[in-house]
Amino acid sequence: MVLAGCSDQPQAETKKFSEPAHPVTGQTALYRMYQVARSWSPDVQVLRMNSMHLSEVAEEHGRAGAWQASFVSDSKSAARTYTYSVVEAEPNIHQGVFPGQTESWSGPGGDTKPFVIAAVKIDTDAAYKTAVEHATGAPKNPPIISFLLEKPSKFGDAAWRVIWGESLGTAGVSVYVDATLGTYLETLH
Repeated sequence: MVLAGCSDQPQAETKKFSEPAHPVTGQTALYRMYQVARSWSPDVQVLRMNSMHLSEVAEEHGRAGAWQASFVSDSKSAARTYTYSVVEAEPNIHQGVFPGQTESWSGPGGDTKPFVIAAVKIDTDAAYKTAVEHATGAPKNPPIISFLLEKPSKFGDAAWRVIWGESLGTAGVSVYVDATLGTYLETLH
């Protein structure tokens, strides 16, 4: 009689360790969301995008664990928000691209205008480097840097707004950097 699989040595238990999630730049997240948004409406344009901070993902200046973008469609008279995350996170952040509900949209209004994705030639890591040079009064090693992509009517192109803090309301300093050319535009205190 042959005993198969018997051994005097215990088998090593294999444990699977997952790699920690790495944050991504704004341009990477925007393009991933845009691909999905185009399937919703081929004429989609970007209205705004912002970084989202997740405790599950280490902070890196110029990158974030999650991003949220609003896209608009003239042909549908609608807007739709999408999120992109590198991990699942509470309360309702899903890994990958996740579409939100469609809302009505009556066209450009207010201070922010929609723009084509081709206007975003400069990524957040480069925008951050430019912003640091012009962020007078900003903390040297802030715990959180946030990003907002929009096209304010006072600028001709879309712009990254690099924010020293979690949000505009809590930030002491923010710097606008042109998203097409990468040039400094304005510092706000």
